[in-house]
Formats: sequence, structure tokens, C-alpha cells
Amino acid sequence: RPDLAAALRELRAQYEALAARNLQAAEDWYRARCARLHERAARSQEAVRASRREAGECRRQLQARLVEMESLRGAHQSLERQLQELEERHNAEAAGLQDTIGQLEDDLRNTKNEMARHLREYQDLLNVKMALDIEIAAYRKLLEGEETLFNMGSVGLPSLSSLPSPTFSFQPRSFSSST
Repeated sequence: RPDLAAALRELRAQYEALAARNLQAAEDWYRARCARLHERAARSQEAVRASRREAGECRRQLQARLVEMESLRGAHQSLERQLQELEERHNAEAAGLQDTIGQLEDDLRNTKNEMARHLREYQDLLNVKMALDIEIAAYRKLLEGEETLFNMGSVGLPSLSSLPSPTFSFQPRSFSSST
């Protein structure tokens, strides 16, 4: 019997030593694992903090961009209004200039018509003057002829009546003036 109790004690001691070693190994493994997890958790928390800081910075940048976008939108609308006002002003000026051009063209046409009318009147007056010059020349010749006869004295009064008397008839044109 004593051998069995000693063998059991020895076996028990071996099991207890093995259990202690396994317990120590499990604790070491647990501690190492916990240390790695704590280290990972610390790195993760730092990463989360960095992500939060980055997200906050992104939010601030987004808000700054939104404010900038709103100001640019307002500037764009202002420029669009100015462009529209300029286009309306330009169209009004162009219409005014077209009206002025139309009036000037009408004035030019009227002036040309009036000049043509004056030219016709001048031509008619020139024709009348030429006819009068011819008539005056004819009367001069007639007077010179009578003076010559009168100065000669050889011809009596009855013979003067026998000379043919030239008759000139002048019929002036009637002018219609539109002015």
C-alpha cells in the first residue's frame, strides 16, 4: 500500500505541477493577449481621436466651402443681373440708334428729293433765262435794225410798216412748289 500512496502523491504532485505550469502559461498568455489588446485599444482610441479630429476639420472645411459657395452664388446672381441690365441697356441703345438711322435715312431721302426738285426748278429757270436771252437778243437786233433805218433817213414811215415785225411768244412754265 505505501507504494501506491507515494505513487499517487507523486502523480498528484506532477499533476499539480503541470496544472501550475498550465495555469502560469495561461496567465502569461492571457496577460500577453490583454497587453496586446490594450495596446491595440490604445492605438484604436488614438486612431478614433485622429479620425474625429479629421472629421471635425472636414466639417469646418465643408462649412467654409458652403459659405464660400453661397457667397459665390450671390456674386454669380449679381453678375447675371448686371449682365441682364447691360443687355437691356444695349438693346435700348441699339433700338434708339436704329430709330436715329431710320430718321437720318428719311431725312437723306427727303433732301435728295428736294435737291432733285431744286435742280429741276433751276433747269426750268435756266431754260427761261436762255429763252429770255434769245428774245432780248432778237429785240436788240430789231432795235439796231430800226436805229439803222432811222439813222439812214432814206426810209419813210410808211416803208417801216412794210417790214415784217417779228413776234415772239413766251409762255413760262407754271411751277408747283411743295415747300
